Amino acid sequence: MNEKLILIIEDEKKIIEVIHSYLNKSGYKAFYALTGKDAIELFRLHKFSLVILDLMLPDIPGEEICIRLRKISRVPIIILTAKTEEIDKLYGFKIGADDYIEKPFSPKELLARIDAIFRRSSNEFKPVGNYFSFYKDELVIDNIKRQVKVKGKIINLTPDEYKILITLISYPQKVFSRDEIITHALGNDYTGFDRIIDTHIKNLRKKLEPDPENPKYIFTIYGSGYCFKGEYDQT
Repeated sequence: MNEKLILIIEDEKKIIEVIHSYLNKSGYKAFYALTGKDAIELFRLHKFSLVILDLMLPDIPGEEICIRLRKISRVPIIILTAKTEEIDKLYGFKIGADDYIEKPFSPKELLARIDAIFRRSSNEFKPVGNYFSFYKDELVIDNIKRQVKVKGKIINLTPDEYKILITLISYPQKVFSRDEIITHALGNDYTGFDRIIDTHIKNLRKKLEPDPENPKYIFTIYGSGYCFKGEYDQT
């Protein structure tokens, strides 16, 4: 059995104890961090399957923790907070949260939400979010509108170019082989040569990069494939 590790980022020890107990009894292995700094360090040490994140932390705002995690991982994130305003919830989803539970909460409901996320995310491919901004809006991708802008100007991408771009930014820092890009972006029905990916990448660089010969977004990892390394804006 592949044991799922869950990280609880929360500064109220009583809440940690309740969640920790429910998770362990349900077959999950729970870790916890009382501060954002400790959470980031723990996240680097273990391969977590899900994060439960309180927004009101003593050192680093939970929103910033969410943004940092989304730069390096697609791990599901459940925000657990006393912030109940709609604008707070919408912002939470915008920066990459998968679910939002208000305090006070039912531990049984939290567990049900966790189970639902794991069922839904099993073998599922999806972007880490719907809105991406890099280098102070130099490059903006709106996945809902299927729109890409460079320095405020809409850039016309072919359908395959757009799918490849979304695939690369959906897994931050991940190196994709040509075959993986074909599988995730173009689909199993694609019958062309894998080298067409090189052509698509070249065209994407021409359209997106300030200097295509010295890319700041789409990098070639020689002998392995391609990855996206753009610097995310914080908001």
